[in-house]
Amino acid sequence: MRTTITFDDDVAAAVEKVRREEGKGLSEAVNDLVRRGLLSRRVPEKPFVQKTYPLGLKIDITCIGDALETLEGPEYR
Repeated sequence: MRTTITFDDDVAAAVEKVRREEGKGLSEAVNDLVRRGLLSRRVPEKPFVQKTYPLGLKIDITCIGDALETLEGPEYR
């Protein structure tokens, strides 16, 4: 898409800085800066929280073999 826009002085300076530092053309530098700005404004996703429910089981886990036998049955061993 082709369009004409007017940059504020600070924006023009930022675009020029990116062009110099990264060796990019004007359109590429502007597109990169716009993408960075759009991505930084995204609302962060809610962190995943595992839901757990008490099952009422009382298992001694000090001996993993016994615990697995309790959970899997005697044929585990």
